[in-house]
Amino acid sequence: MQGCRFVFGPFVLNAETGTLHRQKIPIPVGYRALLLLEALVERPGEVLTKSELINAAWQGTAVEEGNLSVQIASLRKLLGPTAGGEDWIVTVPRVGYRFTGEIERLDGPTHHREAVEPGPSIAVLPFANLSDDVHQQYFGDGLAEDLITRLARLRWLFVSARNSSFSHGGKAVDVKHVGHELGVRYVLDGSVRRSGQHLRITARASDTHNGRQIWAERYDLEIVDFFALQDQIVQSVIGAIEPRLYAAEHERFQSRAPGSLDAWGFAMKAMPYVWTWGSAQELELAERLLTKATDIDPDYPRANCLLAWALAARVMLGLAEPAEALPIARDMAQRAIRGDPEDPWTHFASGFVHMASRHFDQAVAALTEAIVLNPSFAFAHVILGCTYGYGGMPDDGLHHLAIAERLSPRDFTQAANLSTAGLCHFVAKRFAQAAEYERRAVELRPHFGTAWRTLAASAGMAGDRALAGQALSQALRLHPSLSVEWVEKYHPIVHERDRALYIEGLRVAGLR
Repeated sequence: MQGCRFVFGPFVLNAETGTLHRQKIPIPVGYRALLLLEALVERPGEVLTKSELINAAWQGTAVEEGNLSVQIASLRKLLGPTAGGEDWIVTVPRVGYRFTGEIERLDGPTHHREAVEPGPSIAVLPFANLSDDVHQQYFGDGLAEDLITRLARLRWLFVSARNSSFSHGGKAVDVKHVGHELGVRYVLDGSVRRSGQHLRITARASDTHNGRQIWAERYDLEIVDFFALQDQIVQSVIGAIEPRLYAAEHERFQSRAPGSLDAWGFAMKAMPYVWTWGSAQELELAERLLTKATDIDPDYPRANCLLAWALAARVMLGLAEPAEALPIARDMAQRAIRGDPEDPWTHFASGFVHMASRHFDQAVAALTEAIVLNPSFAFAHVILGCTYGYGGMPDDGLHHLAIAERLSPRDFTQAANLSTAGLCHFVAKRFAQAAEYERRAVELRPHFGTAWRTLAASAGMAGDRALAGQALSQALRLHPSLSVEWVEKYHPIVHERDRALYIEGLRVAGLR
């Protein structure tokens, strides 16, 4: 099917690039689900047996039929009903499944311009800090962060991921350049000036095709009105950029604000240290800030879920006792979900904790829910990719990394993405390639303990003893208690066969 595109209803499935779009908006879809959809649209109207579909998606691997039904259910949810209100994929009892829609097949390579032409899409840049206090920048960053989360809940709107948008902060805004680089139709930016309890916020939305400003507003208010203002800005932006689309969708997903702006502020200050996948010092700083947030508002979901993330990250880096830290992290993540089940971050953190605990199915379910709630959540795709890598499914993992790259093109050189790719290549037994990805990861983040650890294992299996030994010395510097016993008991790799290879590579590097 190389070079083929399949058009059905508002969807375009590109078999060459492995992407699915709805009205030019990219739709994140899992690797196995994508393979199943390709098989179904290749033979529309025909009944494909369960064994045929399992072989198409799992390529001869022995899997239970339940895996197939789960993926079909995921596809149905993703595609929604046809114009006639029916399912695109119908079940043929005791036999298999059939694709019911009409297919237009377009052969030949995709034209580049057609592939990148943006549909309804937006990038939200950090709001500039015009206050006298330079430390108030967190306020503008936090406002943009929340607007990204809220706008991304609208299924018809593609929202550039946070890290790509934030790479354009702190500089003069050239909306045409931003639109070209991030592949978006609109840019939202503005400024914040804070004086005591008083705020002056300006916001504007611009069309990246011609640079024309299509909406602008200024808000003067007191701190107590801030959370209502966020909703007002989102509603105004929706009305400005696509008047035919439904502001009512936003009403279904009203975010729950913390009881205090200070709690929100501490959580926003902590956010950058979560994104860095960083060192012990960065985690400690994040935890101090988040603890201040929960001291003010103990039930604040965002702060609780990020604390759960930090605890699990400590375990992954060998800085906390897993048996003590992981149950606390799981409880905190569940508390956050109960507090705000519509916040994708709460499910994201829960998935990360489950991944660290070797709870593969629970991790996949939680991270998938985070992506359903925020289809533009690139970092959730990275962690889902990592989960699949640890779970022995490297192709699935690399698929989700590719989605993250498309969602956030400025993120691909980040250490977490590179290290996750290295892990997936290790599990696929491409050891030299794995070592190269991990080497690039530690060049970017010299304190990235898990990347040093996987670099040592990869180089060891690739036969590069010198590099393996150097990497192991760095891993031990950051994780002094690292041992074969620790890897056997606590490393997130799920399957014993993969863990045995990992240990073998570390033994070559000199680990005992």
